[in-house]
Amino acid sequence: MRWSERVIVLGMRVAVITDSTACLPAEMAAQWRLTVVPVQIRIDGHLDLESRVPRKMLIDALRAGRDVSTEPPDPAALFWAYQAAAADGCDAIVSVHISGDLSQTYAHAKQAAERASIPVHVVDSRTTGMSLGYAATTAARVAAAGGDPTRIIDALNRRLADCSELLYVDTLEFLRRGGRIGVTASLIGSALSLKPLLAMKDGEVAPLEKVLGGGRAVRKLIDTAVRRIDGRAVDLAVGHVGAPEQAQAMLDALLPRVPQARQSVIIEGSSALAVHLGPGALNISISPV
Repeated sequence: MRWSERVIVLGMRVAVITDSTACLPAEMAAQWRLTVVPVQIRIDGHLDLESRVPRKMLIDALRAGRDVSTEPPDPAALFWAYQAAAADGCDAIVSVHISGDLSQTYAHAKQAAERASIPVHVVDSRTTGMSLGYAATTAARVAAAGGDPTRIIDALNRRLADCSELLYVDTLEFLRRGGRIGVTASLIGSALSLKPLLAMKDGEVAPLEKVLGGGRAVRKLIDTAVRRIDGRAVDLAVGHVGAPEQAQAMLDALLPRVPQARQSVIIEGSSALAVHLGPGALNISISPV
């Protein structure tokens, strides 16, 4: 897709802030004046913002089995993002973040909001990825039109209400390491080339199905997406961890079956999500409009 439309925001009084697990393309975040606070990545004890960790370095570290983990944005980083919005003339902030069941980002945002010099309304999206990203852009669009925090949060919640994050991973090992899925569940797929399909459910990553073979699993993920879309107008994103050709093939297979898609993008998933999904992971984000 192209972001050729130029948006001029005059007198915007409410800022919208999210975190980097929203996977927003830089052009889209800039278009809607969204502030994106980066999650942190730790590799062998060295902690840095995910925006400063080269993607190849991260994927190589994951494949080599090195000690890789994530940490949420520090409350101070969120606080200064809020203060920057206040200094820019905003009267209030809507801050929407990755599910609180997956990360402490929401909790840290609540802490930072208590110290901010203007009101900060913190929202737990109960999801992640471009389901969060598309919801954040909707919130920013309402803010740009002069909406107050109540209207912005209403629009945000409507967008989040029926979104879907569907995931394919080569192995559940990375989710197990990060504590995002149990040891028992991580044994799925350990034999007979079974490949797990997952989905966000009630704010957590939950098993969806297991399929024999990677090719069949990807086709099943596409079929599941088409069923969930069910003829509705949607925005779509296909994300990947070091698998751009597979992501393009997935989108090429999906789009003819959902001609009602309004926007569609291929994204390289957030480094923070890559740590937990592992190399070769693919996902489909569905955001009804």
